[in-house]
Amino acid sequence: MKVAVNIHLKKGVLDPQGKAVLNALNSLGFDEVKDVRVGKQILIDIDTNNKEEAIKKAKKMADELLANPVIENYEIEVKE
Repeated sequence: MKVAVNIHLKKGVLDPQGKAVLNALNSLGFDEVKDVRVGKQILIDIDTNNKEEAIKKAKKMADELLANPVIENYEIEVKE
């Protein structure tokens, strides 16, 4: 089963990459863009057919390695 772990910075944490993208978009004429936050997505293929088990394993992976809980939040999405 394929699982996506979507990771993004917590509100209030500075995002210099997001600011750089915002400035670049504005310089290209996209003046309506007021803020950009950059995150990451990690796709994992877990050898199970049980959706709850896949989510549980992905959460454990995110808690132990994939995300930094001090500055990042994450969501888990099952790709069926």
